[in-house]
Amino acid sequence: MSNFPITRTSSPKAKPSDETLSFGKVLTDHMFLMNYDEGRGWHSPRIEPYGPLSLDPATSVLHYGQAIFDGLKAFRGDDGQIRLFRADRHAERFNRSARIMCMPEVPVDLVRQSFDALVGLEADWVPRKAGTSLYLRPTIIATDVMLGVHPAHSYLYFLILSPVGSYYKEGVKPVRILASDTHVRAVRGGTGEAKTAANYAQSLSGQQDAAAAGYTQVLYLDGVHRKYLDEVGTMNIMVRIGDEVITPPLAGTILDGVTRASTLQLMRDWGLKVSERPITIDEVMAAGRDGTLKEMWGTGTAAVVSPVGTLGYKGEDVLINGGVTGELTQKLYDSIVGIQYGRTNDAHGWTSVVPVD
Repeated sequence: MSNFPITRTSSPKAKPSDETLSFGKVLTDHMFLMNYDEGRGWHSPRIEPYGPLSLDPATSVLHYGQAIFDGLKAFRGDDGQIRLFRADRHAERFNRSARIMCMPEVPVDLVRQSFDALVGLEADWVPRKAGTSLYLRPTIIATDVMLGVHPAHSYLYFLILSPVGSYYKEGVKPVRILASDTHVRAVRGGTGEAKTAANYAQSLSGQQDAAAAGYTQVLYLDGVHRKYLDEVGTMNIMVRIGDEVITPPLAGTILDGVTRASTLQLMRDWGLKVSERPITIDEVMAAGRDGTLKEMWGTGTAAVVSPVGTLGYKGEDVLINGGVTGELTQKLYDSIVGIQYGRTNDAHGWTSVVPVD
């Protein structure tokens, strides 16, 4: 564990039972903080008791949205060790978001040290039940106190942790998604490939409309032609048509998902035909009608792999694989989860053990 100053809480919280955990509702006892000032760089790294942030009403993040975050998980393996999954890649993506939002990057080593230090300190918060984990949320916000539109000169980095339950309480289950050609998530040249607060705020109306129509998530199409698959809610999307797995390319509008990259690597390891190319909603719907749409799934940190059982578009629904989880979807889920918990061979070195005092 890195030698950061630590102020321990005088009022530790009661830890919830693993069986009661959901997502993001319980926070641990401590948080990591660090400040940035132009000309000085990142400074004053420390761990303090978890608590409210004090912000002036004119703090620039509240007005101009300079805020980024990322999300990853720590897993307690059967051997008792705590592992982070692809922490370096998450740190690198965090910095890519920072560049897009005109914010200062944080050295990857320093980000990694903050992960290890806080998770190591809060090791008792990492749940033990199968399917549970400790969620990490690193965040940077602009902290200039000034009403003026410009990149800020001061920032706050903070890291908070939350023990979370299994995304699928009763096993992996397919979801219903609605393809929308009315709501736009992002266009090339914007912030679509950044994990920034604004991207999630503007997604709420599309998600709300999909839920009102009886669907779990909304599938966004491209913002120019309104016909190419983009992203599903907070997940990347993949389809298997015939013997080909297809996912939209990283072209500036979708997030470079860590789970996306991991599943693509595994499928290529297995010798499958994998394409990162544009694909239209009409092509997918046609494949659904003629039976060549074998499987469809989303990938993301929260759910890992989320099978799609029904795809809706313009008043028509297509049932995928009889509405049940496909063989490849299940294999991908099992393989990623096996690596995360240290149960199977980590051939690519994706996990790292957190040092615990």
